[in-house]
Amino acid sequence: MAKRVHKTEKAPAPIGPYSQAIEVGGFLFCSGQIALDPLTGQVSNGDIKEQAELVLKNINCVLEAADLGFEHVVKTTIFLIDMNDFPAVNEVYGKYFQKAPPARSTVAVAGLPRGVRVEIEVTAMRN
Repeated sequence: MAKRVHKTEKAPAPIGPYSQAIEVGGFLFCSGQIALDPLTGQVSNGDIKEQAELVLKNINCVLEAADLGFEHVVKTTIFLIDMNDFPAVNEVYGKYFQKAPPARSTVAVAGLPRGVRVEIEVTAMRN
């Protein structure tokens, strides 16, 4: 089974040796997105809601590059450096997944790249 790389300049370029997304067998595996501005490469200085919003906008751009949308997402993983941010991230996240939300895990971590507060990865499936 062949794998296909999906990439877009509308989302931040990878900051390491990985792809923005890989598609195989009808599934799209998106690398975790953080609150990086895709135009400047700079980290958002905003609060947790602003960071979560930018993360989800970046994810949207990666999904669109594969001709998919949030309705195709079947699993997400959220990484937080502070579980006290859970309600605020949940509020932003809920705007993007209003119908049939995907399965999800939320994990507290000691740190994230570039000092951000949240990272989200998604897996999507073609219908």
